[in-house]
Amino acid sequence: MKNVKKILVICRMVTHCGEVVHYGAILARQFRAEIFVMNVIHDPFGTKGWNLPLPSLAEDYRKLLEKTRRNMHEIVAQEKQQGIAIRELVLEGKPVDVILKVIKEQNIDLMVLPAHEETRFEHFLFGRENEELMRKMPCSILFVKNEPEPVIEEEGQEGEEMEQR
Repeated sequence: MKNVKKILVICRMVTHCGEVVHYGAILARQFRAEIFVMNVIHDPFGTKGWNLPLPSLAEDYRKLLEKTRRNMHEIVAQEKQQGIAIRELVLEGKPVDVILKVIKEQNIDLMVLPAHEETRFEHFLFGRENEELMRKMPCSILFVKNEPEPVIEEEGQEGEEMEQR
């Protein structure tokens, strides 16, 4: 791998965002690179500035974004305690366009992002941005895959199931 001087970590509404940030921090330490952790806010409802009389998806989306922002800040704070200087970016716009703009403006060498199956809600919010990013990316990409947790059976449960068969 070539000398990596700047790393961009994409943090989305996924459960393993902390793991993705941690991978970026490990690489930043190894390469003595500058690291950016970014969350792109995208309003898929187009309701910004509207005064809607009914509770809406837009309000749920706003609450979800606030929670995501808090979680991202907590994750970044944990890595900062380990001595990593991290710049947090929370930007608005179409995710692929914003990511590409930051990569070009900051001369990013490596992007780290989660590789996961998107839920229907995430697909609605983000589209298939990983695929689009791969086609347009001017830098290297590291996907961090989150393996599903193993199912842990309670003691004695396995024996009971075998007896029933």
